[in-house]
Amino acid sequence: MTIVTDHLERLGVRFEVLPHERSETSLEEARALGLDPDEVLKVLVLDVESGLALAILPASRRLDLDLAREALGDRHATLASEKEIADVFPEFELGALPALPSMLHVPVVLDPRVLAHRKVTFPAGVQRESVRLETERLLRGATVTIAPISTTGTPSTEDGTATSARTLAAGQA
Repeated sequence: MTIVTDHLERLGVRFEVLPHERSETSLEEARALGLDPDEVLKVLVLDVESGLALAILPASRRLDLDLAREALGDRHATLASEKEIADVFPEFELGALPALPSMLHVPVVLDPRVLAHRKVTFPAGVQRESVRLETERLLRGATVTIAPISTTGTPSTEDGTATSARTLAAGQA
């Protein structure tokens, strides 16, 4: 059991624990688990004016920092350093921050491509264990901003969708 699985149990969320080889990136995690990288979540920490924020997107995608800045309303947002992450989230191993907005208590922007999957997988706070759960449960007890923040390689959205954000409150998944 980890702090992540304890949190999910307290919320009454059904989940599955997936042990695997040590992985430091979301793509390594997907490979270690034999899962499609679209169903494994990447959690990136951003340094914003108010402190830190999270960007959550599929492991197969790349963060478009300009889109994340727009969604967060902070044109100066940057990727946080490993030291900042370790200082604010010492209970988690680096590279294993869980995609749980209800647990981390920082602003979160979620790429809508995450919602296209029935189930998603993300680190359980350690680099050798992941959690798989129904995507709608990911948002339980949290408020997140849903906005396109990812790309496959160019800094524009693939499908031409508008980059305006919408905020989704707890229970509206």
